[in-house]
Amino acid sequence: MSKTTAAAAHGSGDHGDHHIVPDGTFIQVWIGLLILTALTVAASVYYPGNVGVAVAMIVTPIKAALILMYFMHLKYEKKVFVIMFLSAMSIFGVFLGLTFIDYLFR
Repeated sequence: MSKTTAAAAHGSGDHGDHHIVPDGTFIQVWIGLLILTALTVAASVYYPGNVGVAVAMIVTPIKAALILMYFMHLKYEKKVFVIMFLSAMSIFGVFLGLTFIDYLFR
């Protein structure tokens, strides 16, 4: 199938190379997310308070990174898109932190 025929068959224009992720990878990531979720829930049930919150604060960014890398395909994108995304999230984090600091001193 030619490049234009393949692009027409997918209903889109030519957007460059596409990385095809095997289904097994998605299943492994999904199982990993389920295990990490179970870990977070177990920590909050059996160790409520500081330990449960600490586990959630460690596990949640790991889960977010897995979702961003595999389900949003940032692992296979050009570095400029990854930098733009991380810049936007950093700015969001700064504003969120400033909001919490403002709320703390009320």
